[in-house]
Amino acid sequence: MGTTSRRPALEELGLAAVKGAPQTFDGYGFAALLDRLKKSPEETIWAPRFDRELEDSIAASIPVAAEVSLVITEGNYLLLDSMPWATARSLLDEVWYVDLSEDLRRERLEARHRRYGRSVEEAHERTYGSDEANAQLIAATKPAADAILHLP
Repeated sequence: MGTTSRRPALEELGLAAVKGAPQTFDGYGFAALLDRLKKSPEETIWAPRFDRELEDSIAASIPVAAEVSLVITEGNYLLLDSMPWATARSLLDEVWYVDLSEDLRRERLEARHRRYGRSVEEAHERTYGSDEANAQLIAATKPAADAILHLP
């Protein structure tokens, strides 16, 4: 039996170069998931997860059981005031912003890129390229947070 080749979704959409930007996420799907979690507390709802080895998300991977009364989610764009993120924000009770130094953010990003197989040059380019542009967009949303957690 042969193996099948699988191109990650962002490559197929021509968005791999800007991976991590708002348009590379299924924001409408995320908002729909949040809406369903709020409106259907009596059923198990299946959420996606991101697999770093595949560099892609996998649908229906995380069960949220009916007895779960608190859901904590994370996301870089939860405070954006544009669609679909504004819809997602309206479905959240609170959004906290985690604030850490730019140097530490960049250091952690470069290390993560290296951990997942990028060369030193590729990791640096990604960290100071598309990741930096995304970080600036995210930082601009900080005033809209319900709470700001400052990390050293």
